[in-house]
Amino acid sequence: MKEVALAVEMKEIVKVYPNGVVANRGVDFSVEEGEIHALVGENGAGKTTLMKILFGMEQPTSGQIKIFGKDVRIHSPHDAITLGIGMVHQHFMLVPSLTVAENVILGIEPRRGWSIDREKARKMVEEASEKFGLPIPPDEVVRDLPVGIKQRVEIVKALIRGAKILILDEPTAVLTPQETEELFESLRNLTEKGVTIIFISHKLKEVKAISHRLTILRDGRHMGTFVTDEITEEEISKRMVGREVELVIERPEPKPGEVVLRVEELGYVRDDGVRMLNGVSFSLRSGEILGVAGVEGNGQRELVEILTGLRSGATGSVKLHGEEILGLDAYGIRRRSVSHIPEDRVEFGVALKAPIWENVVSDRYWKPPFGGKIRIFPKVMKAFTAKAIEEFSIKADNPDTPVMMLSGGNMQKVVVAREFTSNAKLLIADQPTRGIDVGSTEFVRKKLIEARDSGLAILLVSADLQEILQLSDRIVVMYKGEIVGYFPQNRGLTEEELGYYMLGVKRHEPSRLKEAIVA
Repeated sequence: MKEVALAVEMKEIVKVYPNGVVANRGVDFSVEEGEIHALVGENGAGKTTLMKILFGMEQPTSGQIKIFGKDVRIHSPHDAITLGIGMVHQHFMLVPSLTVAENVILGIEPRRGWSIDREKARKMVEEASEKFGLPIPPDEVVRDLPVGIKQRVEIVKALIRGAKILILDEPTAVLTPQETEELFESLRNLTEKGVTIIFISHKLKEVKAISHRLTILRDGRHMGTFVTDEITEEEISKRMVGREVELVIERPEPKPGEVVLRVEELGYVRDDGVRMLNGVSFSLRSGEILGVAGVEGNGQRELVEILTGLRSGATGSVKLHGEEILGLDAYGIRRRSVSHIPEDRVEFGVALKAPIWENVVSDRYWKPPFGGKIRIFPKVMKAFTAKAIEEFSIKADNPDTPVMMLSGGNMQKVVVAREFTSNAKLLIADQPTRGIDVGSTEFVRKKLIEARDSGLAILLVSADLQEILQLSDRIVVMYKGEIVGYFPQNRGLTEEELGYYMLGVKRHEPSRLKEAIVA
């Protein structure tokens, strides 16, 4: 039997941080040349740390690494690139104001005397684009590109530097089904050209579709490597989490009540003159979830920030229980029983250095029973938080644990615990399960359904179409700042069909779109 050549061989990798946290506990990880190998696990399982070690962003406490059969020490990303390792991060490392060509050749610019040889640079990018089957427009400014093309730019940027091993971190997180399939076709073509791909993802359906083999990590330990076709999604989930996981959330029929939120002709123009919202209109009732689907950058962020008081300068009307709230700040809107799960939990959702209890009561510490005009009562706050830790299954020693010590999934649960215990009438949930593991995702989605059934009105903004379809009672689709699709029910609706509206290929008639506001 022919021996399989290994592109990557990591043996007994241990990573212990100075604060005592053990991220990797003797992990073995091997990738064959020319394969697409998926790396899966919950947040905090150790997969990101393992890949940072492989790319030279972290140093292992102990262990051995071989690249194409040779023992190596990878002290920095520069070392990794020299060894033929490239990494495309979940959040793109591109300069928005530069062209595609300028981004791709940044740091390896061909010179003509003292200046950059721009024509040669452009030709380098065109040749690499053609060679690897990844068409990109060299003269376009990056900020004007759709997200799928930006991702291609990142991949070409790695390949043009000689990457033979490509690490992709959550590469489909913001892509439509059509863009995802295009990416997968490109990845298959790359393996035929000898490129080895490590594919990190929480989307098990896509892991099954694209990978040859997969490795599962849990609690920093290697839980097995499998031929992808020989293991089911349910088995993968169980090994990741350590228990059975419901991949499909049961959603009872909604019982919608009165209109809670009514948005009419909402418009917004950025400081640079770009119109981000154009005549957005919809209504939302108590006891229902209205899903907002769309490729990122089509106005969803502006919509959420306007509705939550984080952005000013919009035109139109936003009424909450009949009261005009457009123009109120975040404090004024929260006082009107609106809660918000933000897209970026680290930047907007938590205070990292503060303990869990301060984060959970940060929106009510001055109210009884937590405090009053003169005093606050930390013991009461901690007791309340201890109950929330139990109810929301937050993995933490006690309420005094700093949030920065938690995994991403548990940070998200802290945000969810605060927002779901705030006695809100309206919840705006923006990417509520982004970047969290399958177990935490199951928990958050169940909580959203429970809150809906208790009468909460929920506006769900998500780039995860599976999430939109599983949870939403009605769906609107945004494209270039407008609502272009409205689905009063999602029975029989597919991710592919939604994708056509998200890409602007299809659009409903104005009469159909008006139903979103009069529903």
